Amino acid sequence: MLWAVAHLFKRAAPNARAGLNNALGEGGARGLMTVLILVSVVMMVIGYRAAPVNVVYDVPGWGVPVNNTLMLLAVALLGMGSSKGRARSWLRHPMLMGLLVWAAAHLLVNGDLASIVLFAGLAVWALISMSLINLREGPWERPEPGPASGDVRWLVISAVVFAVIAGLHVWIGPSPFGG
Repeated sequence: MLWAVAHLFKRAAPNARAGLNNALGEGGARGLMTVLILVSVVMMVIGYRAAPVNVVYDVPGWGVPVNNTLMLLAVALLGMGSSKGRARSWLRHPMLMGLLVWAAAHLLVNGDLASIVLFAGLAVWALISMSLINLREGPWERPEPGPASGDVRWLVISAVVFAVIAGLHVWIGPSPFGG
């Protein structure tokens, strides 16, 4: 909930956020939100790792390779919004869509209650965020596409980030490659 409130505060309560900006300054308000978000991530990790494993559904055997493919897509989507190539003009909410794909991929290979609460909760947050952005900002003005070299750089960076994430999962567990 702390993650959702900290992220949605600006969109759901713009007057309250403006008041916080006035009280703390824009940098101070951003700093506070950043601290709340970091604390929420730490709390999610601690809570998830401490939660009992209550299996709700069995994961499919084909889930691991599909998960890995979806994770590569999720990482690419997460980086698309910051890319300087043509891809940045394809989607309005690439980072939030990346989070949705990431959540779906993890629900595919984790059938326990803690995973459902965590990953489905983050997916619902992403959907709410997209809706609020669309309501508050109106029609999307597609950014000008950049050069193809920006897309190449984005794809290379996405592959490296995916490899680092996979390596960290192999190192600290669970392995994204099964077994």
